[in-house]
Amino acid sequence: MTTALRKPPGTPSPVRADFGREVEENLSTVPGIRRAKTDAAVLFALPGFLSDEECALLIATIDNGRRKSTLLTSTNDPNFRTSDSCDLDRWHPLLQPIDEKIAHLLGLPPEHGETMQGQRYAPGQQFRAHNDYFNENEPYWASMAVQGGQRTWTAMVYLNEVEQGGATWFPQAGVRFNPRPGMLVAWDNMNPDGSPNLATLHEGMAVVEGTKYIITKWFRERPWTPTIEP
Repeated sequence: MTTALRKPPGTPSPVRADFGREVEENLSTVPGIRRAKTDAAVLFALPGFLSDEECALLIATIDNGRRKSTLLTSTNDPNFRTSDSCDLDRWHPLLQPIDEKIAHLLGLPPEHGETMQGQRYAPGQQFRAHNDYFNENEPYWASMAVQGGQRTWTAMVYLNEVEQGGATWFPQAGVRFNPRPGMLVAWDNMNPDGSPNLATLHEGMAVVEGTKYIITKWFRERPWTPTIEP
C-alpha cells in the first residue's frame, strides 16, 4: 500500500527569503543574544529583553482581558490548545513602545507586525505541537493572503518564572527554551528559499506548577491589514 505525498505547506519566495536573511543578520549583531545550536531552523534567544516593570504591566493586561484561546483550523483534540489569550492594543500609550521595541529589534517595519497576543497557561494547560506559518493549501489561506500574506518571523517573550513545566519545545530542531522573565525568543518560520520550514514545529509544553505568561508577535511578508467584520 502506498501513501499519497502531502503537498508542501507553501512555495519558495524571494521576498520571504530576503526577510529571513536581513533579520538573521540584524539579530546576530545584538549584544547578549544567543543563537540556538541547530541547522534545522534559525532561532535566537535574548535574555532581559523586557524589564520587570514591562513584564508586570503585560501580565496585568493579560489577566484583565483574557479569553479562551482559539485555533485557525479545527481539530479533533479538545486539549490541543487550552490556554487563555488576550489581544493587546498596539496603540495603547503604555503598550505601543513594547510593540515597536520588538519590531525594531528584528529590524522589521512595525506595520508588518500583527497585534501582540498575550497568553496565560495555568497548571495542566498547553499548546500542542504546531507551526506558526500558514499552510497555503488550507481554505483560510485566501483571506490570510490579502491581509499581509505569509508569516515570516515570530517573536515571543516570557513574562514570569514558572515553577515547573511550560517550556517551548522544537522537537524537529532539537531545541528547548525554559521560561525566564523578560527573555525574548525569535525564529524564522521560513527556509532559506522563503518556503515554510517544517522544522519550526513547536509546542508550548504543559505547565505543571505555577502559571505561565507570554506575549507573541507574528510578522507578515507585507503590511498587516486585517479584515474588520461589520
